[in-house]
Amino acid sequence: MSKAEQPAHTGSGPFFERRYWVDVQHPRQPAAELLQHIKCHLPEYSPDLLADFEKKHGAAGNLQVGDEFRIKILGPWNGEVRVTEIGADYFELTTLENHPEAGKICFSLRPHATLPDTLRFEIHSRARSRDGLVALTYDTLGIGRKVQQQTWETFCQRVAEHSGGLQLVPVQVETIKQESSGTHVSHDA
Repeated sequence: MSKAEQPAHTGSGPFFERRYWVDVQHPRQPAAELLQHIKCHLPEYSPDLLADFEKKHGAAGNLQVGDEFRIKILGPWNGEVRVTEIGADYFELTTLENHPEAGKICFSLRPHATLPDTLRFEIHSRARSRDGLVALTYDTLGIGRKVQQQTWETFCQRVAEHSGGLQLVPVQVETIKQESSGTHVSHDA
């Protein structure tokens, strides 16, 4: 039986919006072809020592709405996600019951807004911790946050490498933390 989705409002602690992105100029393949490779080979882009993706439901070598992945995450918690949206230039995963986070994460590959022959690959997550214990280890102690950041920076780096283009700058990271007392934005890279 499939697990229920775990939306952000069911979580605990502050709401985090995180963006990780990399810009690649003169990629050797069109954006649609590169995104298709990412979708069909998702586990290859994630560092398996930090977050090992294993397809639990759905056909190998393809990505469809409803597919599910089990993720072995470094540390005490593992999680599962479901593909909930796929568009021409993006796909979205939603956390399932008992994942350390409650929310969604979107992977997109689009032409750069101002630079010619340049693509921007971005990972955009919107989530809260599943419960107070996860919030403590993730945000207060910073343990989960470091593993997560390294995972998605590596993912972006591998996309840039697979594109065959020129990576313009190191992977960029932006975090927006929303608490009842206000919003804080930080640029982590």
